[in-house]
Amino acid sequence: MSGETQREWTLDDTTAPDRLDRVMAQLWSDLSRSRLQALIREGQVTVDGAPALDPSRKVAAGARIALVVPPPVPAEPAGEAIALAIVYEDDDLIVIDKPAGLVVHPAAGHESGTLVNALIAHCGESLSGIGGVKRPGIVHRLDKDTSGLLVIAKNDRAHQGLAAQFADHGRSGPLERAYLALVWGVPERQRGTVEAALARSLHNREKIAVVLEERGRYAITHYELIEALPPKEALASLVRCELETGRTHQIRVHMAHIGHPLLGDLVYGSGFKTKANRLAETQQAALKTLGRQALHAAVLGFEHPRTGEFLQFESPLPEDMAALLAALRG
Repeated sequence: MSGETQREWTLDDTTAPDRLDRVMAQLWSDLSRSRLQALIREGQVTVDGAPALDPSRKVAAGARIALVVPPPVPAEPAGEAIALAIVYEDDDLIVIDKPAGLVVHPAAGHESGTLVNALIAHCGESLSGIGGVKRPGIVHRLDKDTSGLLVIAKNDRAHQGLAAQFADHGRSGPLERAYLALVWGVPERQRGTVEAALARSLHNREKIAVVLEERGRYAITHYELIEALPPKEALASLVRCELETGRTHQIRVHMAHIGHPLLGDLVYGSGFKTKANRLAETQQAALKTLGRQALHAAVLGFEHPRTGEFLQFESPLPEDMAALLAALRG
């Protein structure tokens, strides 16, 4: 088949018996183990010249393993020429400053016009295939109406390396993610931590709710008060949030849980609509112009999955949030 690649390796005399998929993952680390398992089941692997269809079969010293990697198939979402704010790009990954309003991944109701559609068009042949498909590797997401920094993998090796860092959430590695948010009210403490399990609401499946630990997913958000706004009335504040976990709507739900929902958040801050009436007319106008939750992914740092270099990026507040912040300062 045109575009396919063939690989072969004979295990040396010191190789201990082990699963075929595990051995192959060590030999060819640019392919994920799940991808190799799929190739084994598809009949693309032979051991000593005979087809090997079971990823768990044992192989040992002297075994000759041959692998055929078919060319990546075209991605199902069509590429679309959508302008992107590219912060950094190399052969392995791309960092995007996502504007508010842009959906990350195609889904029901958003089959086109997404970041994935834009990346497929922009990256083109530099996408070497995630799981055998020419598509960008999404390792983390931002809500449609949250702006800020996202890193996306271009190949399997980068996808594995980045996914591992995001799964660890910086507990033992260098991953750094910080958000700036405008919230109602002023937290009593300069710094604090919200530790509360999250799950889909039983009353509204489109919402996330704080639940008992045994029913939800462990979630931790650290916050720091940056500035009370306006200085005298202190109706709102600018806070910096750092994630120790990465759950859907985590910052929005956690800040609402402690009584400080995000400005403009109609899902989790609807009970604070009357508070907007206490704002000056110019402040109310800026909040109305914002038209979304006031949340921006401002800092993103991670270890490059191939070079090991630590990369850190910062994104200034977008125009709509900056205008609201300036209005609140008075």
